[in-house]
Amino acid sequence: MTNVVRAALVQATWTGDTESMIAKHEEHAREAARQGAKVIGFQEVFNAPYFCQVQEAEHYRWAEPVPDGPTVLRMRDLARETGMVIVVPVFEVEDSGFYYNTAAVIDADGTYLGKYRKHHIPQVKGFWEKYYFRPGNAGWPVFDTAVGKVGVYICYDRHFPEGWRQLGLGGAQLVYNPSATSRGLSAYLWQLEQPAAAVANEYFIAAINRVGQEEYGDNDFYGTSYFVNPRGQFVGDVASDKAEELVVRDLDFDLIDEVRQQWAFYRDRRPDAYEGLVQP
Repeated sequence: MTNVVRAALVQATWTGDTESMIAKHEEHAREAARQGAKVIGFQEVFNAPYFCQVQEAEHYRWAEPVPDGPTVLRMRDLARETGMVIVVPVFEVEDSGFYYNTAAVIDADGTYLGKYRKHHIPQVKGFWEKYYFRPGNAGWPVFDTAVGKVGVYICYDRHFPEGWRQLGLGGAQLVYNPSATSRGLSAYLWQLEQPAAAVANEYFIAAINRVGQEEYGDNDFYGTSYFVNPRGQFVGDVASDKAEELVVRDLDFDLIDEVRQQWAFYRDRRPDAYEGLVQP
């Protein structure tokens, strides 16, 4: 018997306000559920614009607690309604002055399983994230969900192989990578890095990018979201580079064991020889 998981992701245009943005994602999730999806993930800080194009204190207003803030509570209700696992990226405030770029993971029955906080925080033109976010301090959790073991790695994290490997060592079968990346900066890397990470770590990756231009800067978010398998092959077509899209794909988790037996990368690791990699 095959172990096939129908998975979904959403690449979305900014609507102009949080309420309509959340409502739009709820409808995408309901449509994914109608198509039989059992897990879905949204883009980086999905309920807000990508405000990191500027450095303005007014944008701290987008932050909310996790898991007790309004968006995560609403997504827990949505998970119960649809019977799907949901990966929910938001701007988290933990306490006064403590802000993180975070993704909550909610199980198919609405249970809050935990959060991932983005480790690597960029500070370059159009991506002024250090102004808003502290570096993640909660490790690389892998969540035991109704569909299997799910991890999260957020946007700029994807350039750093160490976290991908930590998720693999934690047993991840599917890693969601919610992002906001623009056409002029890294488009040529977008279809290179995540497939390479999927091969190196032998699991599925859901690569999600925003799409379109927003009100706070010139970044042209180019979409082209996709699922990639442990052989580095796209699962179905890559999404549009200009339009909003719900992507639903069947992921054969049996391929993970097949690839790990064939290529045996985990067997041949040499952690005893890697000590120098973590020296400052």
